[in-house]
Amino acid sequence: MSEQSEPARLQKFGWLDILGLVLLAGLAVLPPIAEIHKQLLLLAIGVFQVFESRLVACHTKLLSGRSYSVLIKILLCSLLLIHTVPVTEAVVNSAYWPIYFLPVVTAATYFGPVATLVWTAFASLAYCAYLIPAHFEQYEIGPEAYELLGIRILFFFLAAILINRFVTENRRQVLRYQALSESLVESNRQLQRAQADARRAERLAALGQLSAGLAHEIRNPLGIIKGSAEMLSQKFGPSQPAAGELAGYISAEVNRLNALVSRFLDFARPSHLDLKPVDVPQLVDRAIDIAQHRYPEFPVSIERHIAPNLPSILADEQMCDQVFANLVLNAYEAMGASNTAENSTPTTAAPKISISISPDSSNGVSGVAVGIQDSGPGVPEELREQIFNPFVSSKKSGVGLGLSIVAKIVDDHRGAIQLVSRSGEGARFRVFLPTTAA
Repeated sequence: MSEQSEPARLQKFGWLDILGLVLLAGLAVLPPIAEIHKQLLLLAIGVFQVFESRLVACHTKLLSGRSYSVLIKILLCSLLLIHTVPVTEAVVNSAYWPIYFLPVVTAATYFGPVATLVWTAFASLAYCAYLIPAHFEQYEIGPEAYELLGIRILFFFLAAILINRFVTENRRQVLRYQALSESLVESNRQLQRAQADARRAERLAALGQLSAGLAHEIRNPLGIIKGSAEMLSQKFGPSQPAAGELAGYISAEVNRLNALVSRFLDFARPSHLDLKPVDVPQLVDRAIDIAQHRYPEFPVSIERHIAPNLPSILADEQMCDQVFANLVLNAYEAMGASNTAENSTPTTAAPKISISISPDSSNGVSGVAVGIQDSGPGVPEELREQIFNPFVSSKKSGVGLGLSIVAKIVDDHRGAIQLVSRSGEGARFRVFLPTTAA
């Protein structure tokens, strides 16, 4: 005997419950009216119907609340038959025999087909059990009575099968609609992500065109300024130290602006990928070496979780080096490596980077997924949705182009990059790169 797997739901008192009580009240005003036990049993059935959902939610080691519900109804119906028949007749001849449809229908609603048949057979046996006292009390029961009894029992089973079939089909429809609803929710979520990616791509394209034009226009005067500063330093440096120092400041700031312009050009320049098979763990190891050489005094423990038999990806090795180097350097700096380099004292306790590399797939395309998580403060909630947009940075000295360039390179490879951690638990970036060119 097996129950359906879905959890019992507590139902609110509705108009159907009121209608059921009205029908029971109708039975109460029909003969035998003076039988107080009959009225009390009808009242007990009505009260049980109202509070049945609470019992259904209960479970014990032996029986579930649904089983108890059917058993109690069989008991109440059996007692009702005793008090609705004259003492000169057998209980099995009571006009209230259809009351057994109540437990039969309840079982058909709660259980599967096999359990419904078992409970219907149990209710039928409870009804037929009144043949035993009728036999001992020597009531005359002829062949026609047995035929009538058989017809009634067959109606029990027929009603149970029909109702159970209807309920089972209704459950299938509900599950189908739930699956469809979940599918629509997921499709809507993917559509929203696609729209966000499209808007980001439009912004990046417009900004790229603007950046390319500005960068070319800015580089020419920067070259003139730097050349003039070097000439001033050479001419007045030995005789006027202050002028030489100022010229040095000019040259340093020009170099900084020139580096910024170069990053703009990297962002704006169309990508020409030199695709070839690349081993992802080697890319990540090189990125870690770059970060360790830049911040040698910053103690970081590296945890690697690399799946065996990783496939190679088809990618531009130099650009992918830039992707993972940027992400690992960001992780170092988020945990306080830049402060340590300046102050010689770490600001983050037990800094750690966890790296996972495993085969994966996205939208039916197979590839390799790389997860990089640090133990820093994480990305603030207000920046999470825009972290890959240009000029968005959580670092005070950051320009906000690093992750934008990373996202552009990953997009050019037909891959995907996501920030998958929550605020306050460190930043975890997931990069997916396909094994074949799209």
